[in-house]
Amino acid sequence: MAKKPSRKKSLNVLFEQSFKNNWDRPALTNYNQETLYYKDLARKIAELHLFFEACGLKSGDRVAVCSKNQVNWGVAYLAAMTYGAVVVPILHEFQPANLRHLVSHSEARIFFVGDNIWANMTELDLPGVEVVVTLSEFKVVRSINPVAASAMEETEPRMRQRYPDGFKKEHLHYHVDLPDELALISYTSGTSGFSKGVMIPYRALLSNVQFAHEAEPQMDCNSRMVSMLPTAHMYGMIFEFLFEMTLGAQVFFLTRLPSPKVILEAMGSVKPDTIIAVPLVIEKIYKNMLLPFISKKRIKMMLNLPVLDKMVKNKIRENLVQAFGGKFGEVIIGGAPFNREAEAFFKRINFPFTIGYGMTECAPIITYVHWDKTKLYSCGKAAPRMKIKIDSDDPKKIPGEVLVKGENVFLGYYKNEMATKEAFVDGWFRTGDMGVIDGDGYLYLKGRCKSMILGPSGQNIYPEEIESILNNMPYVVESLVIEDDFKLIGLVYPDFEQAQEDGLDRGQLLEKLTEGMQLANLELDQYCKLSRVEIVDQEFEKTPKRSIKRYLYQRGANAQ
Repeated sequence: MAKKPSRKKSLNVLFEQSFKNNWDRPALTNYNQETLYYKDLARKIAELHLFFEACGLKSGDRVAVCSKNQVNWGVAYLAAMTYGAVVVPILHEFQPANLRHLVSHSEARIFFVGDNIWANMTELDLPGVEVVVTLSEFKVVRSINPVAASAMEETEPRMRQRYPDGFKKEHLHYHVDLPDELALISYTSGTSGFSKGVMIPYRALLSNVQFAHEAEPQMDCNSRMVSMLPTAHMYGMIFEFLFEMTLGAQVFFLTRLPSPKVILEAMGSVKPDTIIAVPLVIEKIYKNMLLPFISKKRIKMMLNLPVLDKMVKNKIRENLVQAFGGKFGEVIIGGAPFNREAEAFFKRINFPFTIGYGMTECAPIITYVHWDKTKLYSCGKAAPRMKIKIDSDDPKKIPGEVLVKGENVFLGYYKNEMATKEAFVDGWFRTGDMGVIDGDGYLYLKGRCKSMILGPSGQNIYPEEIESILNNMPYVVESLVIEDDFKLIGLVYPDFEQAQEDGLDRGQLLEKLTEGMQLANLELDQYCKLSRVEIVDQEFEKTPKRSIKRYLYQRGANAQ
């Protein structure tokens, strides 16, 4: 006998209750543009539900959504989920051919797509897709389903027929989900190969939303959030969108490229209650705004004098807090390793930030602590409903693979039993990350298992730690440490513009970078010193979440 769904443990019921309770409050806003109130959002969802019915969509069918962050992305996503369909959120940075593959692989029947993205896909066939709908106006632009085009055009008369006395909050009755029911398929960007479809159950989404309620209790229906991370990525999806929708809060989508200038402008205007960020954004603010200031001789001197040191740090902290809107409880940083120098500085000035750790496969949270309980260079402790252990003989001292178990863990990889089997050991999910854990339960990551380099005498070398030092050197925009002929080489994408302003030709720039490498080597153990640096002429190719695709730059036996 099938298990009866519990409304108390349903994510969709949380949405239903939130929409009813916040009917007249603002819900989704395209920054500096239009706003949908919760009653508008609920009505648009109802219209799409009628469209789904007309198309013959059933509970469990796949609906793909792909566009940059925008209000209608949120409408399509929530419409599919509350209908009982499986959502397939796809990062819009993928190339058209890759998008075609992912949409086809997911077996999506309906594909909601941004207009600009569709313009580059119109010539591609999409096997299995019955209907393509552009998101600007919810217009059917391709269909093999004979009723789809007319069904979208007839949503208004259908709404009047279904709700003759007008659409009201009492009409909301969303799909009641089960804990292990498949909610979405998230395709990883993957730095070491092809994307995999991560099958996320409702219990993982609900557990992460509950975690957000527990971690940020100051957030409520009056709160505001700036959504600057890709909403198709689990980190941004949960903490800049779904969590807020269960609160009745207002989400502002940045529809432009989230540069530090655009982000700070939006923060100052919106004044969010919590800030979710990836390290790259915070590091750019540190390097471009703070480092030039604290590098001045007078400021350096003041930072070495006890009383003046406190005054200067307080002033920097105050200005930084105001730059981010002045209202937030904390900045939560995750998605990639944080630059150690920047982290140490923000810790020194007591800036309210914390570093979490997660993965798509955990939807995404694995570890976290509130900013006032953080430890330098740690990413926190196991989140509620999660367990961690280190696959090592001495987990406190010897790095081992981080293994996790709990409510947040995914079901497996879609149509990939071998990868699913390899991802688990004795019921624990193998993260592929290396780390140690201290006596208080704080996790310290060392690097990816696949990026780890074995030293000449069997030492484990974590290139991310070396890169963190290199990236603070003059003229270094970003770096990548690789092994070639048993030697460590630093590939550097330099600041060519700054070098030109300083009158350096390529040879002189390489000399400066080599000097920087020599200084970096002073901080490194003998077995992980760099033998040389090489200049690369273009920015490293990255995944949509801004991780370098390391496998593209390996050499010799390590190349894939």
